[in-house]
Amino acid sequence: MSDKTTHFGYEKVAADEKPNRVRGVFDSVASRYDIMNDLMSAGLHRLWKRYTIDQAGVRPGQSVLDLAGGTGDLARAFAGKVGSGGHVVLADINERMLIEGRKRLVDAGVAGNLSIAQVDAESLPFADETFDCVTIAFGLRNVTNKDAALESMLRVLKPGGKLLILEFSQPAREVKPAYDLYSFRVLPMLGKLVAQDEDSYRYLAESIRMHPDQETLLAMMKNAGYDRCRYHNLAAGIVALHIGYRL
Repeated sequence: MSDKTTHFGYEKVAADEKPNRVRGVFDSVASRYDIMNDLMSAGLHRLWKRYTIDQAGVRPGQSVLDLAGGTGDLARAFAGKVGSGGHVVLADINERMLIEGRKRLVDAGVAGNLSIAQVDAESLPFADETFDCVTIAFGLRNVTNKDAALESMLRVLKPGGKLLILEFSQPAREVKPAYDLYSFRVLPMLGKLVAQDEDSYRYLAESIRMHPDQETLLAMMKNAGYDRCRYHNLAAGIVALHIGYRL
């Protein structure tokens, strides 16, 4: 067992064990991932992602890396934004999620300006200064070494390029009791009924609680070297969009 440990939900595990544990979670839920997202958020995740796309402000001819892109909803939207002269990479560490994403993108007729890559966010296999924009939606909390991932994303951004992190965060005090009740009672039940996987959705609820809060993640981005860092709270802070730039 590695000397370094990390959290897998509330459980402490060896750092080198976490990626396989996370992979198992998403292998289990891949085929029902979009349905579960709609149920869990009452469809709000679509609005949060649309807001992220609007804030990205990508233009025709630009290049975009969508990390932890899973089933490809952001990548599909970005492909339409950058046009035939641009390029989008849908990337995820999980092969099963990418298979689902490929199916959906083919069905949607997206081709030509989009490619798919299985990558680890902590050590991206792209050249320096490759992308105008990097996004990661609901994926950073599953990364073992978040500091390494932030540095890797900064490296592949072009000067002036933008990073957008959409992630569950720390809700306002007044909504926290109801949110906790939903997360630990309702969410695992939905996982059991719809995805036949109660444990994976319990992990997802726990992983949200272990993720850095808004101000902590903001400080991590600044420490990694990002400029003009800020965040926007959505749904009373249940979700936050962090934005930073490469100088």
